Amino acid sequence: MDQFDLLVVGSGPAGRRGAIQAAKLGKKVLVIEQGKRVGGVSVHTGTIPSKTLRETALNLSGWRERGFYGRAYRVKQEISAEDLRRRLLITLDHEVEVLEHQFARNRVQHIRGKASFVDPQTMQVVKDDGEVVNVKAASILLAVGTKPFRPDYMPFDNKTVLDSDELLDIENLPRSMVVIGAGVIGIEYATIFSALDTQVTLIDPKSTMLDFIDKEIVEDFIYQLRDRNMKLLLGQKAEKVERQNGKVELTLDNGRRITTDMVLFAAGRMGATDTLNLPAAGLEADARGRLSVNPETFATKVPHIFAAGDVVGFPSLASTSMEQGRIAARVAVGAIAKEPPKYFPYGIYAVPEISTCGLSEEEVKERHIPYECGIARFRETSRGHIMGLDTGLLKMIFSLKTRRLLGVHIVGEGATELVHIGQAVLNLKGTVEYFVENTFNYPTLAEAYKIAGLDAWNRMGDIKSEL
Repeated sequence: MDQFDLLVVGSGPAGRRGAIQAAKLGKKVLVIEQGKRVGGVSVHTGTIPSKTLRETALNLSGWRERGFYGRAYRVKQEISAEDLRRRLLITLDHEVEVLEHQFARNRVQHIRGKASFVDPQTMQVVKDDGEVVNVKAASILLAVGTKPFRPDYMPFDNKTVLDSDELLDIENLPRSMVVIGAGVIGIEYATIFSALDTQVTLIDPKSTMLDFIDKEIVEDFIYQLRDRNMKLLLGQKAEKVERQNGKVELTLDNGRRITTDMVLFAAGRMGATDTLNLPAAGLEADARGRLSVNPETFATKVPHIFAAGDVVGFPSLASTSMEQGRIAARVAVGAIAKEPPKYFPYGIYAVPEISTCGLSEEEVKERHIPYECGIARFRETSRGHIMGLDTGLLKMIFSLKTRRLLGVHIVGEGATELVHIGQAVLNLKGTVEYFVENTFNYPTLAEAYKIAGLDAWNRMGDIKSEL
């Protein structure tokens, strides 16, 4: 039986970062991946594919140029599913090649197969050819990720009723689509297909969406979606979904009926823990297949077994999963692990993008912190005008007492890139004066920080001598 310092199950963001970190510390590491190629959900069905699909859709549709040339403008008149897939395959090949090189360079061993616990320190790996291998490790990191939630009442057929993994393999672009689930995944795909001029209807039982995002940003986002004729049926539930003559008919709980070419069910994901034989390790998952961990060390209730990434729940971001995996690996092999900075950015790659870092206005109110806001619209910047942007909003929240930045929230082109300026100032405890007194490249969208900073400063007044 092979003996390792760290055994990592899954090669997504948390698994690969954890494995490489442990290897860099001189430890013997084995990664087990059940997929055909390394990379996990992030590379093959999640983060990278969806963002590649988004970029391809925006480029081929001419979406970014429509502010100048009108809504009918298209770079490619007839866009096919094959057009979208071509770029996707190139991107995935590159990601896998980079990851395999990282494993080889750091001497991380990896094998293909399905892993399950034999006992708390031993795992059995069943390879594709049926060979069974047992491996033992001082520590184990579970980074198995998630898979789409597929309820029994949904008539999935991989053609007209699909989950978010299956959507990447469609043969034809639908003229109409219903997306069930107004979470991050549902919203991203709904807006991407809307940019391709598919008539999209978004359905969710909740009357609100993205409740963890600043309400003013969400309101601006919803306005943009409705402005381009996306139907938002919030507070409504699809009670019946039937396939009929190549179409799909949905009956909602209020009696409304909708006929569409395709249904994407994106209402949640499940932790991929059902095949791990967790009881043999003294572990159990919750109803959604997720594992409970110490939020500082990512250790489970079994001290030498760790879990990181989407399988531990919110925020379920590739970026945070990487850090969780790195911290878990350091703790697992006995190295010092510093706690990450308090505030991290949250990115939603919808059309338009949303990104946020720090406290929302609602959270500031709940904490009874006296505050002021500064707002800039992208059309106020010269770069925004050059790009033809008539939408886009950057909002910052400052403490009136300390003048420190409390939160930055952006909706619009490049939001996931722009947010890092605010993130740096936030974690370095910067004040409104940073934005007022510093010079930003001109013309840039980043200049919106200066505009929003001045907007807040004008209301807050100049710095007082006692501060």
